[in-house]
Amino acid sequence: MSARTKARKRALDILFSSDVRGDEIAVTLAAEAKRAAAEPAREASWLYAREIVDGIIDNRESIDEQITTHSRDWKLDRMPTIDRALLRIAVWEILHNEEVPTAVAIDEAVELAKEFSTDDSGAFVHGVLARVARAS
Repeated sequence: MSARTKARKRALDILFSSDVRGDEIAVTLAAEAKRAAAEPAREASWLYAREIVDGIIDNRESIDEQITTHSRDWKLDRMPTIDRALLRIAVWEILHNEEVPTAVAIDEAVELAKEFSTDDSGAFVHGVLARVARAS
C-alpha cells in the first residue's frame, strides 16, 4: 500500500472522527498531530494526510458546494459520514492538488468507499466525483 493511500486513510479517520464527535476538524487534527509525533516511521503518510485535512479546512465551503451540486438529490448532511469524508478528500485532490491525477483520486475514493461504507457507496462516490471532474 502506498504512502498516499495510507495518508488518505488517516485523513479519512480524522474527518470521520471529527464528524461523529461533532468536533471542529482542526481539533481532531491537532490530537492526531500529537500521536503522529510519536510515530516517526509513519511520517510520510502523516505529512500527506495533514496536507489533505488542512486543504479541506481551507477550502471546505467550495468543496461542500461541489459535492452538493453534483450529488443529485442528496443533501450533504444526509450522506453516510464515511461517504461525505471520502468525497471531501477526493474533491480536494481533484480541484486543489495538481500532483494527483483525477482518475487516481476517484479510484482511491471508490475503493475506500467499497471497503468502509455501504454496498451502494462505491457507485455513489464514483458518480459524484465523475460529475465534479467533468465540471472542473
